Amino acid sequence: MQITASLVKELRERTGAGMMECKKALTENNGDIEAAIEAMRKSGAAKAVKKAGRIAAEGQVASIRSEDGKAAVLVEVNCETDFVGKDENFAGFVALVAERALGQNPADVEALSALPAGDDGKTLEERRQELVSKVGENVQVRRFARFEASGDRLGTYIHGTRIGVVVDMDGGDDALARDICMHIAASRPVCVDADEVPQELLDKEREIYAAQAAESGKPPEIVEKMVEGRIKKYLGEITLLGQPFVKQPDVSVGKLLADAGASVHRFVRYEVGEGIEKQAENFAEEVMAQVKGA
Repeated sequence: MQITASLVKELRERTGAGMMECKKALTENNGDIEAAIEAMRKSGAAKAVKKAGRIAAEGQVASIRSEDGKAAVLVEVNCETDFVGKDENFAGFVALVAERALGQNPADVEALSALPAGDDGKTLEERRQELVSKVGENVQVRRFARFEASGDRLGTYIHGTRIGVVVDMDGGDDALARDICMHIAASRPVCVDADEVPQELLDKEREIYAAQAAESGKPPEIVEKMVEGRIKKYLGEITLLGQPFVKQPDVSVGKLLADAGASVHRFVRYEVGEGIEKQAENFAEEVMAQVKGA
């Protein structure tokens, strides 16, 4: 039986296992999904499959640079609890993921997971499954960003293990690059400048501001000026160059860079678990549910 992409996708959605693992299981079981799931549960991936549906919103971000400083990578790997996020086995896996992402330049997480993890022939996906069995939690390689420097330097910064930033910039020095990274970590800009703000986002904000200003009862020309003033303020809040520099709030990041003859091409900021809906747990309700079900 032909193993189609849709068949692999369906098995991935049902098990949470990696693409290569799903394709292998389907191939060995002639495309029978139920048989593939049973085989995966019997294999060393059993615990990984069982835990794959649990929310993993803790973990670590990590960043490393190449020896020549011309390439850098930022990765996020998730687990379920902060306790496991601090475990040395988990930290070692995160470091391994970052190393492979930097050295091999994979196209996406699936390609990264299929890379050899070491000399034993095992892939990163197989190492992930082994880690799941060891720590007893769902572990997922969520995302990574790999930079090839288009400017003079790449700046990197990791705040603890939860926030990471990589900046590609021209001019300045390593100290300035680190300062810019720290600012991005603290201030969460959306993009470098106003030209990069998506038009649909501006249109949405303008519509909201217009509705708010219209309630003032002022003439249309005044309302228009009010809206444009709010848009200008909004752009200053969400763009890197428009924000006040965290170490010197009376100076914008744009002016700081200009004074140093520097410019930022792009940046990436990761924060552990951002965008993942965490499950609210109520221990008392959980116990009562178990009692009622007994």
